[in-house]
Amino acid sequence: MNDLRQGSESAAAQLVQLFHPELRRIAAAQMKGERSNHTWQPTVLVNELYLELRRIKSLPQGTANDQEEQAAFLRLSAFLMRRMLMHHARPLSKRLTKVSLSDLAEQPASGEQSLAEIEQLLDSLSRIDPVLRTVVEMKVFEGLTREQIAIGLNCSVRTVASHWSFARQWLQESLA
Repeated sequence: MNDLRQGSESAAAQLVQLFHPELRRIAAAQMKGERSNHTWQPTVLVNELYLELRRIKSLPQGTANDQEEQAAFLRLSAFLMRRMLMHHARPLSKRLTKVSLSDLAEQPASGEQSLAEIEQLLDSLSRIDPVLRTVVEMKVFEGLTREQIAIGLNCSVRTVASHWSFARQWLQESLA
Protein backbone atom coordinates (compact mmCIF):
# COMPACT_ATOMS: atom_id res chain seq x y z
CA MET A 1 0.00 0.00 0.00
CA ASN A 2 2.88 2.35 0.73
CA ASP A 3 4.16 1.91 -2.83
CA LEU A 4 0.68 2.61 -4.23
CA ARG A 5 0.48 5.72 -2.06
CA GLN A 6 3.72 6.86 -3.70
CA GLY A 7 2.30 6.31 -7.21
CA SER A 8 3.95 3.01 -8.12
CA GLU A 9 2.23 1.34 -11.08
CA SER A 10 3.68 -2.05 -10.17
CA ALA A 11 2.11 -1.76 -6.70
CA ALA A 12 -1.31 -1.47 -8.35
CA ALA A 13 -0.70 -4.73 -10.21
CA GLN A 14 0.49 -6.50 -7.08
CA LEU A 15 -2.49 -5.33 -5.01
CA VAL A 16 -5.02 -6.32 -7.69
CA GLN A 17 -3.38 -9.73 -7.98
CA LEU A 18 -3.23 -10.20 -4.20
CA PHE A 19 -6.85 -9.17 -3.58
CA HIS A 20 -8.35 -10.39 -6.87
CA PRO A 21 -10.96 -12.74 -5.34
CA GLU A 22 -12.17 -10.03 -2.96
CA LEU A 23 -12.14 -7.37 -5.70
CA ARG A 24 -14.09 -9.72 -7.96
CA ARG A 25 -16.68 -10.19 -5.20
CA ILE A 26 -16.97 -6.42 -4.70
CA ALA A 27 -17.30 -5.95 -8.45
CA ALA A 28 -20.06 -8.57 -8.61
CA ALA A 29 -21.89 -6.77 -5.79
CA GLN A 30 -21.53 -3.47 -7.66
CA MET A 31 -22.84 -5.06 -10.87
CA LYS A 32 -26.00 -6.34 -9.16
CA GLY A 33 -27.36 -2.80 -9.25
CA GLU A 34 -26.74 -2.43 -12.97
CA ARG A 35 -29.08 -3.24 -15.83
CA SER A 36 -29.22 -6.87 -16.93
CA ASN A 37 -27.77 -6.22 -20.40
CA HIS A 38 -24.79 -4.21 -19.12
CA THR A 39 -21.77 -4.45 -21.39
CA TRP A 40 -19.37 -4.91 -18.47
CA GLN A 41 -18.93 -7.99 -16.32
CA PRO A 42 -17.30 -8.11 -12.87
CA THR A 43 -13.96 -9.17 -14.35
CA VAL A 44 -13.99 -6.18 -16.70
CA LEU A 45 -14.72 -3.91 -13.74
CA VAL A 46 -11.70 -5.34 -11.87
CA ASN A 47 -9.54 -4.82 -14.96
CA GLU A 48 -10.77 -1.22 -15.25
CA LEU A 49 -10.00 -0.77 -11.56
CA TYR A 50 -6.41 -1.86 -12.21
CA LEU A 51 -6.08 0.76 -14.95
CA GLU A 52 -7.55 3.39 -12.63
CA LEU A 53 -5.18 2.42 -9.80
CA ARG A 54 -2.22 2.84 -12.15
CA ARG A 55 -3.22 6.48 -12.63
CA ILE A 56 -2.87 7.26 -8.92
CA LYS A 57 0.02 9.63 -8.34
CA SER A 58 -0.23 9.86 -4.56
CA LEU A 59 -2.53 9.13 -1.64
CA PRO A 60 -2.54 10.35 1.96
CA GLN A 61 -0.37 8.46 4.39
CA GLY A 62 -2.05 5.43 5.94
CA THR A 63 -1.75 3.55 9.17
CA ALA A 64 0.80 0.95 10.20
CA ASN A 65 -1.93 -1.64 10.83
CA ASP A 66 -2.12 -4.18 7.99
CA GLN A 67 -5.82 -4.90 8.51
CA GLU A 68 -6.71 -1.20 8.36
CA GLU A 69 -4.60 -0.80 5.23
CA GLN A 70 -6.34 -3.76 3.61
CA ALA A 71 -9.75 -2.38 4.53
CA ALA A 72 -8.75 1.06 3.21
CA PHE A 73 -7.63 -0.45 -0.09
CA LEU A 74 -10.87 -2.40 -0.49
CA ARG A 75 -12.95 0.71 0.34
CA LEU A 76 -10.95 2.73 -2.19
CA SER A 77 -11.47 -0.01 -4.77
CA ALA A 78 -15.24 -0.12 -4.16
CA PHE A 79 -15.41 3.67 -4.40
CA LEU A 80 -13.47 3.69 -7.68
CA MET A 81 -15.61 0.87 -9.10
CA ARG A 82 -18.78 2.79 -8.28
CA ARG A 83 -17.38 5.91 -9.95
CA MET A 84 -16.31 3.94 -13.03
CA LEU A 85 -19.76 2.42 -13.41
CA MET A 86 -21.37 5.85 -13.13
CA HIS A 87 -18.93 7.26 -15.65
CA HIS A 88 -19.55 4.33 -17.99
CA ALA A 89 -23.31 4.95 -17.79
CA ARG A 90 -23.17 8.67 -18.58
CA PRO A 91 -23.23 8.37 -22.38
CA LEU A 92 -26.44 6.34 -22.12
CA SER A 93 -28.24 9.24 -20.47
CA LYS A 94 -27.53 11.40 -23.51
CA ARG A 95 -29.39 8.92 -25.74
CA LEU A 96 -32.60 9.17 -23.73
CA THR A 97 -35.41 11.38 -24.95
CA LYS A 98 -35.85 14.25 -22.54
CA VAL A 99 -39.37 15.28 -21.71
CA SER A 100 -40.13 18.72 -20.35
CA LEU A 101 -42.00 18.63 -17.07
CA SER A 102 -42.85 22.28 -16.67
CA ASP A 103 -45.42 21.62 -13.93
CA LEU A 104 -42.69 20.52 -11.51
CA ALA A 105 -41.52 23.22 -9.11
CA GLU A 106 -37.88 22.20 -9.35
CA GLN A 107 -36.02 20.39 -12.07
CA PRO A 108 -34.46 17.04 -11.24
CA ALA A 109 -30.75 17.16 -10.50
CA SER A 110 -28.25 15.96 -13.07
CA GLY A 111 -26.15 12.89 -12.36
CA GLU A 112 -23.18 15.01 -11.29
CA GLN A 113 -25.39 17.14 -9.01
CA SER A 114 -26.85 13.98 -7.48
CA LEU A 115 -23.35 12.61 -6.85
CA ALA A 116 -22.34 15.87 -5.22
CA GLU A 117 -25.45 15.81 -3.02
CA ILE A 118 -24.77 12.22 -1.97
CA GLU A 119 -21.17 13.10 -1.17
CA GLN A 120 -22.34 16.08 0.93
CA LEU A 121 -24.81 13.86 2.79
CA LEU A 122 -22.10 11.31 3.50
CA ASP A 123 -19.77 14.08 4.69
CA SER A 124 -22.51 15.36 7.03
CA LEU A 125 -23.08 11.84 8.30
CA SER A 126 -19.34 11.48 8.84
CA ARG A 127 -19.35 14.59 11.03
CA ILE A 128 -21.88 12.87 13.30
CA ASP A 129 -19.72 9.76 13.47
CA PRO A 130 -17.15 8.64 10.86
CA VAL A 131 -18.08 5.00 11.50
CA LEU A 132 -21.62 5.70 10.23
CA ARG A 133 -20.28 6.76 6.85
CA THR A 134 -18.00 3.73 6.73
CA VAL A 135 -20.92 1.39 7.48
CA VAL A 136 -23.02 3.01 4.73
CA GLU A 137 -20.19 2.77 2.19
CA MET A 138 -19.41 -0.84 3.08
CA LYS A 139 -23.09 -1.86 2.99
CA VAL A 140 -24.26 0.12 -0.04
CA PHE A 141 -21.21 0.48 -2.26
CA GLU A 142 -19.22 -2.65 -1.40
CA GLY A 143 -22.24 -4.90 -0.88
CA LEU A 144 -20.91 -6.37 2.36
CA THR A 145 -23.12 -8.20 4.84
CA ARG A 146 -23.45 -7.06 8.45
CA GLU A 147 -21.15 -9.88 9.50
CA GLN A 148 -18.47 -8.85 7.01
CA ILE A 149 -18.76 -5.21 8.09
CA ALA A 150 -18.45 -6.24 11.74
CA ILE A 151 -15.24 -8.12 10.96
CA GLY A 152 -13.89 -5.17 8.96
CA LEU A 153 -14.67 -2.68 11.72
CA ASN A 154 -13.74 -5.06 14.54
CA CYS A 155 -17.09 -4.67 16.28
CA SER A 156 -20.23 -6.75 16.88
CA VAL A 157 -22.91 -7.46 14.30
CA ARG A 158 -25.40 -5.79 16.63
CA THR A 159 -23.33 -2.59 16.60
CA VAL A 160 -23.25 -2.65 12.80
CA ALA A 161 -27.03 -3.15 12.72
CA SER A 162 -27.48 -0.20 15.07
CA HIS A 163 -25.18 2.03 12.99
CA TRP A 164 -26.88 0.98 9.75
CA SER A 165 -30.36 1.59 11.17
CA PHE A 166 -29.44 5.08 12.40
CA ALA A 167 -27.58 6.02 9.18
CA ARG A 168 -30.37 4.76 6.93
CA GLN A 169 -33.03 6.70 8.87
CA TRP A 170 -30.87 9.84 8.97
CA LEU A 171 -30.23 9.66 5.22
CA GLN A 172 -33.93 9.13 4.46
CA GLU A 173 -34.88 12.14 6.56
CA SER A 174 -32.14 14.25 4.97
CA LEU A 175 -33.27 13.30 1.47
CA ALA A 176 -36.95 14.04 2.23
